[in-house]
Amino acid sequence: MSTQVIAWPTQAIQAAVAPSLPGFAVEVLSEIDSTNTELMRRARAGRMAPVLLLAEQQTAGRGRLGRDWQSQRGESLTFSLGLPLAPADWSGLSLAVGISVAESLHPDIRLKWPNDLWLSDARGERKLAGILIETASFGELRYAVIGVGLNITSRDGAGLATPPGGLQELLPGVDAPQALARVAAPLVQAVQAFEALGFAPFQARFNARDVLRDREVSVSDGQGGETRGSAHGVSETGALLVHTKAGMQPITSSEVSVRPLH
Repeated sequence: MSTQVIAWPTQAIQAAVAPSLPGFAVEVLSEIDSTNTELMRRARAGRMAPVLLLAEQQTAGRGRLGRDWQSQRGESLTFSLGLPLAPADWSGLSLAVGISVAESLHPDIRLKWPNDLWLSDARGERKLAGILIETASFGELRYAVIGVGLNITSRDGAGLATPPGGLQELLPGVDAPQALARVAAPLVQAVQAFEALGFAPFQARFNARDVLRDREVSVSDGQGGETRGSAHGVSETGALLVHTKAGMQPITSSEVSVRPLH
């Protein structure tokens, strides 16, 4: 593992974001269990100022449905954005986050409902990044923690249903600080736009990158139930639209698992 000091663009990000998000700070930790977990700990202790917390290495990173997210120093970018948030409707927030990150990085990055960024080309399909959003209410205030895990380099995919891909496949030579500089300020702007306007303005942007669109998919509820159909993009509230034998079904639960069949 590299011990070289990593130069993170903390001041530039803070300067870009603070005018629209007063009190915003950027913090970098060399190692922690999970940036999402840490920000929730802070929120429970009453520390809810807006912050982007980055860890060079996570020892207990988490993905969706309780899955582990591996994070190694220099090989990935892992951070969480924590801030009080009050949208009229929370539906589609993870999709809006994915859109922002993908658009900031490369036009060839695809989105897999509800919270993954994929590479999809002649070499096959690889998972590039994952998003984990957690919220908690404290009195009348609701605090949101938006976690992003992005592979910078490719790594071994043994045992994984979808092998990992790395951003360097699209942007040779890019490193984690450069990736953070691309995504951080636009992400805050996207979250603020979502808070004000909901998911509807993001709908077409998601559908333009939707890796599942017009493909046969299997939808699992995690309890042995499975539904098959063809995916037809997302609705204006971020629901995945799947045409099944029973007609068009909007899939809204983040607890289900959706995988392409071809």
